[in-house]
Amino acid sequence: MLVMFFLIIATTAGGFALTYLFADHKRFLWRFAAGNVIGAAIFGTALFVAAMLLGFDTLAILIALAVSLSPIAIFTSRRKKAEFKQDLNASKGRLCAPGSWSLLNFCYYGLATIILALFFGRAMYETTDGILTGASQNLGDLPFHLGIIFSFTEGANFPPMNPNFAGAKLSYPFITDLVTAAAVKIGASVRDSMLAESVLRAFALFVLIESFAFQLLNSRLAARLAPLIFFLGGGLGFWVFLTQAAATEGSIYTFLTNLPRDFTIGSDYRWGNPLTTLFITQRSLLLGMPLALIVIDYLMQWLLSHRRKRLFADFVVGALCGTLALIHLHSLFVLFVVGVVWTLLRPRQIRSALIFAIATGSIAVLELVWASIGTATKTSEFFSVHLWWESGSENPLIFWIRNTGLLIPLAIAGLFLAYRGRDSRLEKQKHSPEGLTDCNLKSLRPRKVMVEFYLPFFLLFILGNLFQFAPWEWDNIKILIYWFLGSVPFISYALSALFRMAFAAKIVASALFVTLVLSGSLDVWRTVSGQVNLKVFSRDAVEAALRIRAVTPKKALIVNAPTYNSVIVLTGRQSLMRYPGHLSSHGIDWVGREADLKAIYAGGPLARHLLRKYNVDFVLISPEERSMLQVNDRFFAEFPVSASLGDYTLYKVR
Repeated sequence: MLVMFFLIIATTAGGFALTYLFADHKRFLWRFAAGNVIGAAIFGTALFVAAMLLGFDTLAILIALAVSLSPIAIFTSRRKKAEFKQDLNASKGRLCAPGSWSLLNFCYYGLATIILALFFGRAMYETTDGILTGASQNLGDLPFHLGIIFSFTEGANFPPMNPNFAGAKLSYPFITDLVTAAAVKIGASVRDSMLAESVLRAFALFVLIESFAFQLLNSRLAARLAPLIFFLGGGLGFWVFLTQAAATEGSIYTFLTNLPRDFTIGSDYRWGNPLTTLFITQRSLLLGMPLALIVIDYLMQWLLSHRRKRLFADFVVGALCGTLALIHLHSLFVLFVVGVVWTLLRPRQIRSALIFAIATGSIAVLELVWASIGTATKTSEFFSVHLWWESGSENPLIFWIRNTGLLIPLAIAGLFLAYRGRDSRLEKQKHSPEGLTDCNLKSLRPRKVMVEFYLPFFLLFILGNLFQFAPWEWDNIKILIYWFLGSVPFISYALSALFRMAFAAKIVASALFVTLVLSGSLDVWRTVSGQVNLKVFSRDAVEAALRIRAVTPKKALIVNAPTYNSVIVLTGRQSLMRYPGHLSSHGIDWVGREADLKAIYAGGPLARHLLRKYNVDFVLISPEERSMLQVNDRFFAEFPVSASLGDYTLYKVR
């Protein structure tokens, strides 16, 4: 545990220092949040390069750690050291400020941290029954990520090959899992590593969203509301909750502690809560989104006329953007759209845009070329015309209102208020004691900046409703979630405007806020309160995995049932084929291999031929194989048994 925290602190320190190269006038808390994300991105990318050259071992981890720590050298500069001391003193002043404001700040961030820790603590936990997850949407994703992590730590999987589909390059963005694997490699448990990283990344995103909204709208209340709306967002599924609660015979407390379903995702609702459907399941997004938001925060300066030219800073941020190719590719696409639109709107920033693009491309292109060579993923599966996302035959307008509630109307209202608000604020400041100063003029964004800012996010919403950017149509949410991210500041701004009005308006604002977060809050509560307990691996499976790991070579190829929770996941060994749902969502054609897998278990001459064709080392027969396939026990009895535990038997076939 201590080694893991040392790794986190060291990488965060390097990322923290790097923020002084491109971010001015930021709070210490922002720098720590951004530093955690940036440090992980640099460490993971450097570790990938070092492990490619030296193998995934302690030396590669130390080299990557040295690279991620190197930005600390920035503080040898007197100017940067003075900036650091100034920020430190300002942070101390805010922390020790008298009155209730500092206490409210502590409660705000403290409560967010506690909820996130309780929430992500349910992502994976172990009992006497085995390995379980307390998140309803995490049943398939948890073993998928465990399979990648253990392939690094236990399977010597460098260069990274796909553990779910032997012989193919691992083209899925794996840097997040590689960072976790590094912590496991130096002594941390996989559960502790995943928990610590998830809580820190989610908290970083929480802080970054707040800062992002404040920088755009200069409203402290709107900034405080923004991350709450984003993390607890959901649609109108709470109507189902209210209907079922009214029909129940027990108390409302009993119903709340035994919720029968999720209220933001299912056959009738598709816009899931970000925490329960994205951040606990898609670990790559949990690193990719805060990193993308750091870049967006920087690129926003292109829209402001008072921005100084800082070409070196443009290059640094561009290089960070380039690392997204192996962290979260959809986030890189989002930044491409945002960068192009804002550059077209501000052609005078073309020099900065070119430097940024060169830096991004110098890393992203190399990573994409590497990932595309030897992959089984068909890139043609990642783009097609597909109208209105998951609405099907339903009216798209009704679909979006049902799934997002008042999100769209409030975003429009907030954008309108932000657009119109400049004139009224100018009038107020004209008659204020200090008058119109340069400082408060800069805090007032020109009208058109609000529209220009929102334009790329609105374009992402349009693109997500016209085209499909993944083999599985629901995965378009990886792009649509950025439309939500860009809309949240305006939603919170509309609510904050109501909260500043008379008492009746405050009641309306409170009711609107509840409609935005109630469905998502119910889903988060269902996870946090321990109502979901899904077994991923039984105790026998965990013990069998340890036995198999002990008797097989690290690079052994094993045939097992095409399921998400095969015991082979925990061994770190390669599988001929695992869960078709994961393979198809990554653009891999698995149909032919599944037919071969079935033929292997059927036995006979064809099975022998296929075992030689794929160079299979071992074949597993367990309850999963017997329930999904027709197993020819007489055929496999001819081969020696390498490991046996209860219903789990591993045959050596080569």
